[in-house]
Amino acid sequence: MPLNPPITDWRGQRVWLIGASSGIGRAVASLLHARGAQVCVSARQQALLDAFVREHPGSQALALDVTDAQAVAGAAQQLLAGGLLDLVCYCAGHYRPMSAGALDLPELLQHQSVNVTGALHVLAAVVPALLQAAGAGRAPHLSLVASVAGWRALPQSLAYGPTKAALINLAENLFLDLRPQGVGVSLINPGFVDTPLTAQNQFAMPALLTPEQAAQAIMRGWERGQFELHFPKRFTGVLKLMRCLPYRWYFPLVHRFTGL
Repeated sequence: MPLNPPITDWRGQRVWLIGASSGIGRAVASLLHARGAQVCVSARQQALLDAFVREHPGSQALALDVTDAQAVAGAAQQLLAGGLLDLVCYCAGHYRPMSAGALDLPELLQHQSVNVTGALHVLAAVVPALLQAAGAGRAPHLSLVASVAGWRALPQSLAYGPTKAALINLAENLFLDLRPQGVGVSLINPGFVDTPLTAQNQFAMPALLTPEQAAQAIMRGWERGQFELHFPKRFTGVLKLMRCLPYRWYFPLVHRFTGL
């Protein structure tokens, strides 16, 4: 049995994607719009959001900075004034490669602010409304985009990995608390996807996907009622096996395979 109610019909579903001006978030928003959902996209860059609305008639844009709790609350209030939400997906993310030899405290804190605190701002703004929707007989859904970098430590991921590990734990706790109350919760752990963030990497990224391929994988996961959506399996399956290794094997293997 699926852990969440499968979402089989997107027509008329009210969807809010935060962090959807580019990359995975934008691709998912575009696909949802094509499936008939009423899509609202949010991010900091108003021009990119406006371009999305022009290309996707009937969609809506709300510019915001996820690190600003009042801005997030205001956007949620504005959106909820038009009706209850069926799906909220937190796609916002910040990434800069970093190792301990070049530790940058402002960058570390910026990762925490966008990847973790921003998600908390969104949760505070939407969870009561999602519970209200569940109480009204709907099947609302909350989804967090983390990363396979949150499974175990990886080179150059000193700032990014811990924030994604926090999101993984957060999603697990949200599922335990919200699923019995009628709110679906899912966790998205992508491998490498060709986005403006991963373009910073100076190494070959195995099994690299396009944002559109990632969006298709996410939609399949939602439609199957999965809790954890990880892809591509040919890459993430190997990493899942490596999670089980003892440290004395894991650390040397990571150095060997990455060359870092």
